[in-house]
Amino acid sequence: MAYPPVLDLSAVDWLVIAFAHMTSIVSIQHLAKIEIIMTLTDRTKALGLARDTRPSDYFHAQGCEMGSSNELLHCQEYVSFRSSIPLRRIYVDSDSSKEWKIYDSGPKSVKTPLFCLPPASGTADVFFRQVLALHAKGFRVLAAEPPAYWTVKEFCEGLKKLMDHLGLLKIHIFGASLGGFLAQKFAEYTANCSRVASLILCNSFTDTSIFNFTDTASYFWMLPSLVLKRMVMGNFSTEIVDSKIADSIDFMVDRLESMSQQDLASRLTLNCLECSVNAQKVSGLKITLIDVFDEYALSNQVRDLLYKSYPNAKLAHLKSGGNFPYLSRSDEVNLHLQIHLRDFENTNLQATEPITDVERS
Repeated sequence: MAYPPVLDLSAVDWLVIAFAHMTSIVSIQHLAKIEIIMTLTDRTKALGLARDTRPSDYFHAQGCEMGSSNELLHCQEYVSFRSSIPLRRIYVDSDSSKEWKIYDSGPKSVKTPLFCLPPASGTADVFFRQVLALHAKGFRVLAAEPPAYWTVKEFCEGLKKLMDHLGLLKIHIFGASLGGFLAQKFAEYTANCSRVASLILCNSFTDTSIFNFTDTASYFWMLPSLVLKRMVMGNFSTEIVDSKIADSIDFMVDRLESMSQQDLASRLTLNCLECSVNAQKVSGLKITLIDVFDEYALSNQVRDLLYKSYPNAKLAHLKSGGNFPYLSRSDEVNLHLQIHLRDFENTNLQATEPITDVERS
């Protein structure tokens, strides 16, 4: 589904009303939706932020101090990742504007790799610590960033085409937040001819209604980038946290700044359009649930619902880590990923090359 480009912030109010009029959907219910959208834009105007304001400036406008430099973005580990593993751009849809961005590391002979899907605010490189660490252990790891898909079905069809293009038989999906939700939906989508070997879900969910935006999600495509980024950053902690969590927030803010309006609008649409997982079609898979016990964007009720959906899942609790433990507590997360994947060693679903008799001896 292709949407028109977003106009300037000053035009949003009349654009929403004009759009409603053109599609003959003006009603009390839709006027309420329009009011919500106008409220979002009005709040942005009230902050006195320009259309091209960087998201990090939002934290300063709220009186929150971010780090003076992004430690993760300039650390040797990230520099090594970007210099050693090329970013691939792959087109699998008829629409040439839709490109998957992929970091692919490890032995290409492995056809059942670990496949990482980012949260709504993340790009593929947010998993650089997983890619580097597991590559060193012999695993094939792909970190992927989908193009702008506006429906879950579109995403699932696109991911299936990507797997066919790369010659992947099945994938072990490590999904964070929205990435975890989409991983479950892909497992559900391919249930009759499974393309998912297992799931590792980090701070994820099974039902989009928890975000209370199901009535307005279909309007996200017309909102300016700044408004969308404000919506995302409302879930970022602005309180005092330890340095590693603070660095992870800094890094994610930088990644958020790099995202286009269309990419972010489509992610938030997928995140908030009314949709839920049919857990019965997914629960037969081996599943590990990674979550944190400190403050993060999702509530304890959401976490409990995920537990109830997968009563046989392995639970991997982290004492702390915030919204992005794969950055702030990468050693612990990487250990849980290895433990999960080791259960598939010496099977046709292993994410490493098989050990030969010569290597064993």
